[in-house]
Formats: sequence, structure tokens, C-alpha cells
Amino acid sequence: MPEYTDHVAPEGLRTRGTVIVVPGRGETRATYQRFARRLAADAYRVRVIDTPAIDAGDPTGTLDRFAAHLTEAIDGTAAEDGTVRPVVLVGSDTGAALVAAHAARVDAAPAPDAVVLAGLPARTATAVDSWDGELDVRTACPAHRRTLTDDTEVRRGALNDTVPEALLAAALDGDLTVPALILTGDADPLADRDELHRTAKSLDRARLSVVRGAHHDVLNDLQHRSVAAEVVTFLETLREDLVPLVTVETSAW
Repeated sequence: MPEYTDHVAPEGLRTRGTVIVVPGRGETRATYQRFARRLAADAYRVRVIDTPAIDAGDPTGTLDRFAAHLTEAIDGTAAEDGTVRPVVLVGSDTGAALVAAHAARVDAAPAPDAVVLAGLPARTATAVDSWDGELDVRTACPAHRRTLTDDTEVRRGALNDTVPEALLAAALDGDLTVPALILTGDADPLADRDELHRTAKSLDRARLSVVRGAHHDVLNDLQHRSVAAEVVTFLETLREDLVPLVTVETSAW
């Protein structure tokens, strides 16, 4: 039976939307506690699911099982008047690849209103030879490094797992029609910036945001406050039909 970690809006505030967070290779629900709390503080209902299993030999079955997991996760957030929309899927690493591939399916169900794709991995693998090396790839944030190290459920060496080409192709080349925020760190050795630029430019409603100095775990690196603010800004803009609430007319920086 799938388990979830839930974070709700502060008492007295109206929930502004539903966010489902999908972890990546080796991660657990605890990995995203800080990120989820920050979004919940801004009155979003956040549910973090377990890292989905990926069967390289059965990409269709993988996506079908992921869709069923999402359906259960989203339905479980419904209040008396139903699930609060917009429903946004936030994925990291292989979680981002699954989210993108799912949302790009014809007649995807459950259909998200938007997606956030963080740390999408490149098609070429990068070997990590030690836990310290994996931490260096993931993050420079001392608190996040400690969270990963102290969590006995984190699967060390997971970044060496090969991401199936069929999944990456579906994620990077798929016809994604919902609004998409793509997040990547400019110090992420697992990312292909040229590929991400191509993917973002090929989509009708996508934004690629590059985080200066951030590593692979872009939602949890040193810049996590600014990244969470970027995600919240995206969520708020989504509620306004992608019309920004704030525009800069003049600035010295």
C-alpha cells in the first residue's frame, strides 16, 4: 500500500492548489520535507509520494503503474468539495522524467494542470564512485547533505542507476502541452543544458530556469529558498493563466 507524507496549509487559510512531489533515484519522502513545508506555508496542499519503481524492460507498464499511483495520491487529497485545483506535479531526477513522460501521454490520466521538472538527467550517465562523491554531485547544502546521510532509507549509489532511454526520450521529446517549469543547476554534472534548452524551446508553455551554483538536487541545494520562491511564483502565475502578477519596469540589478 503506498504511503505519503502530507503538508497542509496553515489553519484558517484557503488552500490554493494541490502539489504532488515525486522523488528521484535513491531518495525518500523525507528528502523533500523542507521543500514541502515551504510550499505548504504558502497555502498549498503538498503530498510527497514514494520514489516510483522503474522497469527498464517495460516502459509502458512503468508509466501505467505510475499513473495509478498518482491517481490514488491525488484522490486522497480531496476534501468535501473535491481536490483543490490546480493540480501540479513536481518531479526531481527520474521523478521529473516520469512526470514529463506521464503528462505528455495522449489523454493522460490523471491529467495535471502543470508540471515542475527539477534536475532532469541527461541521456549520458555519469559514474559516482563513493558516497562523498554522490553528495558532491547532489548538493553543497550542509543541511541537505546531513538529511541524506542520516536517512537510513536513502539508497546510496542510486545515481549510478541507468535511466532508461525510452523514459528519457518520452520526457525530453514528448509533446507536453501543460505549462512546465524546468529547473536545473548550472553546476549539475548530470544535466545536459543544451538538451534542456531544446526541450524548453520546443514546448508551447515552458520556462527553463537555471539556478546559479546549484547541483543536481536543485530543489534542496544552497539556493533552496530562491528555488522554492521560483516554484511558488510559478504556482501563483498558473492561477492567473500564466500572466505574471509582478513585472519589473526598472532595476539597478
